[in-house]
Amino acid sequence: MSSDKLNHNKGEALYLQIKDVLIKRIQTGAWKPNTLIPTEQDLIKEFDVSRTTIRQAISILVQNGLLEKKQGRGTVVKPQNLIGNLGKLKGFAEEVLERGQKPHSKVLRAEFRDDLYHENDMLKVTEGEPILLVERIRFADEVPIALERTCWPKEIGEILIKYDLNQAMYYEVLEQHQFYLKKANERITAINATINEADALGIRPGEALLEMTRLSLGINDHPIEYTKTKYRSDQYHYNIELER
Repeated sequence: MSSDKLNHNKGEALYLQIKDVLIKRIQTGAWKPNTLIPTEQDLIKEFDVSRTTIRQAISILVQNGLLEKKQGRGTVVKPQNLIGNLGKLKGFAEEVLERGQKPHSKVLRAEFRDDLYHENDMLKVTEGEPILLVERIRFADEVPIALERTCWPKEIGEILIKYDLNQAMYYEVLEQHQFYLKKANERITAINATINEADALGIRPGEALLEMTRLSLGINDHPIEYTKTKYRSDQYHYNIELER
């Protein structure tokens, strides 16, 4: 990677200039989350500064939560929390893409069920009519972020089941088939991870999760999606803008 030139005549200290360069590399995705940054020796050679100067710059980024020192490995780029904005109806994949990361999923189950009575009631589906149940682990790059359990009426389920649900972005698929979301009601609660949930998400049992329950409505105000998503609280949080 070519060096960003430092201004030795600038009033700002060299370690602060280097700090800004390194932040830019993280923000632009030149340095990916969970990857090792160049060694101290490589950075010393690139910027033509002392080891102390490099360590000062890296120390600031570690303190700010952008980098993390790993015993026996080196310094890695620390993944940043995904931020969900209340008031905006978006899918998980859209949020991940907006942060410059790559979303993907691992399907745990995808099947039509006729015994999900609560979900049938939420979707206003006739009792006994099958609905599509999809359970997935959601990833940002290679980091497991959430467990997602989504239910869809049969009409929509028959469309979705034809797609590769490891990659499919639900809302994008729906819009391609002229199903449009108008609004959604969400409820957010704090829960603790079970053993199975912790194993799937790579965390310890009992760690805090954010559980989001969403009921999405179409343009005719009829329910078309009922989803329960459990997010790792160390990887995801909500942002709420308040006005007075």
